[in-house]
Amino acid sequence: MIFGYARVSTQDQNLNLQVDELQKYGAERIFQEKITGTRKDRPELENMIQMLREGDTVIVWKLDRIGRSIKHLIDLIEEFKNRKVNFVSIKENIDTSTATGKLIFNIFASLAEFERDIIAERTKAGLTAARARGKRGGRPSKKKDKVALALKMYDSKQYTVNEIVEATSLSRTTLYRYLNQSQRDKL
Repeated sequence: MIFGYARVSTQDQNLNLQVDELQKYGAERIFQEKITGTRKDRPELENMIQMLREGDTVIVWKLDRIGRSIKHLIDLIEEFKNRKVNFVSIKENIDTSTATGKLIFNIFASLAEFERDIIAERTKAGLTAARARGKRGGRPSKKKDKVALALKMYDSKQYTVNEIVEATSLSRTTLYRYLNQSQRDKL
């Protein structure tokens, strides 16, 4: 079976152009959504995926209609491939049932992987450079005098946790983390 998927981002937009193109291509059933592409929960896309069987074909007007990101698109196409479902994008002229379509899609996948690797390398280099300059990553540490005061107040058993948190501006989580650490240090 040939399934079509059409999506626009807002209720004000019109699906007619996409639906017409999908019908011209031979879509037997078209799933339509008016929902932003950045949302993970797209019920019609999920319904379509649930109906897919080996040998089926999924058609979209453009790649950006089905994928939230390159990674999401690659994951979807990989799922289609594993389920032996073909994928066609009309505007980009990609058809994974052909050798050329597979090649083009694999080039896209390689470029996406390359982009992820470059970002990871830049992040690591940036962190190394920052550490070399004495910078530390993560959240800034709390003022030692406030932590010391909080521990002293707790040990005195005269104050509630709420009073300690209010007086020192530490969060409950932070207070308990330092309490646990001080108990371990005493052992």
